[in-house]
Parts: sequence; C-alpha cells; structure tokens
Amino acid sequence: MKHLLLVLLFIFLFLGPAFAAVDCEGTPPSGSDKVGEINEYIESCAKKISSLKNEQNSLKQVLATITSKINLTQGQINQTDAQIKAVEKEIEVLGGVIDKVNESASLLSKIYIARVQESYRRARTNQENLFFSSSDFSDYFSRLKYLNTVKSKDQLILAELEKSRQDYDSRRTSKQEKQKEIETLKKKMLEQKRSLDAQQKEKQNLLNITANDEKKYQKLQSDAKAQLAAIRRFVSNNGGATILKDQTKCDSWGCYYNQRDSQWGNIGLGGSSYSTAEYGCLVNSISMMASHAGKNIKPGDIAGSASAFVPGTGYILHSFTVNGIGVSITSVSKDKLDSELNAGRSVIAGLYGGPDHFIVIVKKDGDKYIMHDPFLENGSNRPLTDKYQLSDISSLRLVSFN
Repeated sequence: MKHLLLVLLFIFLFLGPAFAAVDCEGTPPSGSDKVGEINEYIESCAKKISSLKNEQNSLKQVLATITSKINLTQGQINQTDAQIKAVEKEIEVLGGVIDKVNESASLLSKIYIARVQESYRRARTNQENLFFSSSDFSDYFSRLKYLNTVKSKDQLILAELEKSRQDYDSRRTSKQEKQKEIETLKKKMLEQKRSLDAQQKEKQNLLNITANDEKKYQKLQSDAKAQLAAIRRFVSNNGGATILKDQTKCDSWGCYYNQRDSQWGNIGLGGSSYSTAEYGCLVNSISMMASHAGKNIKPGDIAGSASAFVPGTGYILHSFTVNGIGVSITSVSKDKLDSELNAGRSVIAGLYGGPDHFIVIVKKDGDKYIMHDPFLENGSNRPLTDKYQLSDISSLRLVSFN
C-alpha cells in the first residue's frame, strides 16, 4: 500500500500538470510553443459561451458571457500571432536554403562555363586527328575514353545545374506564398483586435449604464422588450420588412437611409438576432441626422457596433461612440417640435405609444411637415400626412455629435 501511494504521489506531482485542462479564465496562453494550450483555451471559451446561453438572463450572466468572448478573442489573437511567428520562421529557413541553393547554382555555373570552354577546344580535335596523334592503339582508346568521360561529366554538371535552378524557383515561390500568408494573417489579427476593442467597450458601457446593479439591468431589459415589441407591431401592420435596393439619396440637407436597404438590412443590431430591416428605424434616423451634421456614420456602422446596444437586445443606448464619433440622444416633449424646426434643427419623431416607429422630421414647409421615413420605400422628403397624422407623434429625440 505504501508503495502504491508513492506511485500515485509521483504521478500527481510530475505527470499531473500535463493532464491539467486549460480553462477559459485569466490571461490566455501565448507563444509559438504554446499552440496546443492556446487551442484548448479557445475551445474552453467557446464551450463556456455556449453553456452560459442556457443560464438565467441576468447582469452577472451577460457580463460573464462578454468576458468569455473577450477571452476567446484574445486567445484567437494569440493563436494568429503564433501562426505568424511560425510562418516567419519558415520564411527565415527558406531564405537560408535559397541562399545556399543560389551559391551552389553559381558555383555550378562557373564550373559549367569552364567545361564548355574546354569542350569547345576539344571539339576542334576530331577522331582522325586523335588517332594519328596517339602513340598506339592503347593510347588512342585511353584518350577516347577520357573524352567520353569528360562529356558525361559535363552532362551531369548540366543536369545538376538545371536541378538547382528548379529547386531555386520552387523555394522562391514557396517564400513568396509564405509572405502572402503573413499579410493575410496580419489582416486577420487586425480584425480580431478591432473585435476585441468593441467587446471591451461593450462590457464597459454595460457597467457604466447599470452601475453593476441587477435592478438597473432588469429595467433596461424590460424597456428593451417593450420597445422591440412596439416596433415589431408597426412592421407587422405594414406588411413586413422586405429587403429593398438602391434606397440611399443625398441632397443639400444630407442623406436619406432606408432601414430595409440591402446594404445593411440583414445586419443584426449589435450582433443580436434583431435585424436592421425590421428594428432599425431609430438606427437609420440617427444616421440620417449624422449626415445632416456632416458626420460619416452609416446605418451599418451603428448596427455592427455591439457597444451601441444593450447586449443581445437590439435596444440602442442613449450614448455611444461609433467611427470615433460620440453620439448622444435626448428625449424631449413633442410640443418642442415647432420651436426646434423654426431654429433650423431637424428632429427624430417617435410615432404612436411605443414609440412604434421613428422618423426624421426634416423641416416645416408652410403648414406641412416634411419627413424622411426609414421604413417606407423611397421614403425621403415626403409630407408627414402622406402616411401619418401630426397627432401620431408621441415624443421627440434630439441627437448631438462630438
């Protein structure tokens, strides 16, 4: 028994670490010598993210999911970095081999040139001259054998020279392919770093707006569900959100963007399952206001930014940053409509009780209100009364950029 315990202790102390699982916690392993551990870490993060989906939708669960996504992305960055270093090592080795092949080819070329010159000199001596210049038959056959041997060696040198040339071309092509692979991997890493930055911002934004308070988070969830249900009601009542093409129109005011445009209609808001085509009326209205303010923010830019939404809901935050531009949204009473328009400021109008839909009131022309409706096909510069009544406006949103 004592002997068995000693064996088990030996296995635990010396072999145990080799069988230890790599968990999705803390800093992921890195380095070209840790590829196996990096892969295990990535797999562990993917499993953890999947398992968290089945847990109760709480602030703790959402933060744990975002943290696991951050760890997963960092692991993928380390994986790509290890691949880059491995390929760089291959390029370095290929470079050394190419240099040696080139040196060998140069030496063979010099030898071959010398042999060609010698062969040219020998070619001027035909077999008849060789026969008469020989002292006897034995001498003649020795000289003839020598010439044939030299000729065979010349052919061998030529074959080796051609082999070296082919080897050089093959190695050089391999090096060029590896260099292209490096560029592809670097681009991949850049995208991964952008994704990591967005995930870190998403987590920080969530902490900022909830103050790490479960009650505040649940209130956000409740507001999001109510808002999305109201928008869904509007879309259903208007025949659904079919995808459209070539809807963008720009003029001196700015640009009109349609939420159903094929450029961004299929993007899930903030990475959620809520498509821009169905739920992106406010996103498109904000983008139109941005174009009016001279800011370069397309609907797809906002829709693709997870940090602009309450995680997983498609519910846009009142303050976020996209394309390096800060966006702030303020709700005001609908009785401010005329005063804002008279001051030359366009506004976003919420319609019905939800609000169920958002449009941009561009201006007031006489007694007519002119709108950009992001849902209607070719919905730019339309009189409000083409589709709605003034009484349908339930609230206003003012948007500022910095």
